[in-house]
Amino acid sequence: MAALFPRMRSSLDAWLFSALVVLCIAVGARVWLHQHPAYDPWAPLALSDAPGGWAMRAKIAQLRAEPASCRAFLRRSEIAFEVLPPTGEGTCRREDRQVLAPDRQLGLVLSPARSEATCAIGAALARWLVHGVQPQAKAILGSRVVALEHYGTNNCRRIGGGGTGSWSEHATGNAIDIATFKLADGRRVSVLKDWREDRDKARFLKGVRDAACLEFATVLSPDYNAAHADHLHLDQAQRAAGWSACR
Repeated sequence: MAALFPRMRSSLDAWLFSALVVLCIAVGARVWLHQHPAYDPWAPLALSDAPGGWAMRAKIAQLRAEPASCRAFLRRSEIAFEVLPPTGEGTCRREDRQVLAPDRQLGLVLSPARSEATCAIGAALARWLVHGVQPQAKAILGSRVVALEHYGTNNCRRIGGGGTGSWSEHATGNAIDIATFKLADGRRVSVLKDWREDRDKARFLKGVRDAACLEFATVLSPDYNAAHADHLHLDQAQRAAGWSACR
């Protein structure tokens, strides 16, 4: 019987040691996740969270699927917006409809102004500017972007504008076509004029196209087809597992 107690104590010590190791690992992992929110599935998405990280795809997919979560993100990011009542009918019914207020600090200034789009489009535009457009503009062009000129957001039509085929994401205001970037120094970077040039402007355009692929569900550029020769098509189509298309 006396020999049993040392064995019991040894087993208890081993269990306590194992529990302490597991606790230390758990605390260390939680601290690391707090310092790397892109990998933390429990941390709300922030405007400052860099793209990448295995949790980011799910967080961005949530913005596309849940307008309430998307608007909470905009509020946390201090991006002003106005929610508009639903409008339209059938396939072109727009339940998620809002207008972003101009944000000159981010460069989130759209022309034409007061363009109606889904919350997911506005959220992605803000993150794209912070993590893609402005860093590329500073590094390549030496100036910041102050406005985005576009060809529209909502248009009740099918892809390609024909009478048959799949409906465009523009039909529900879930897309935007970016044509030109206006710089603080007065220069303009045009998708139509500058995409094919072997210069810094073309390098900038391809860089921001690639960066958009981390924020939007679909990115179509002049490299895709002639119909996109003068703009970058960006949309937030909902797909399984947050899958995206970048062409």
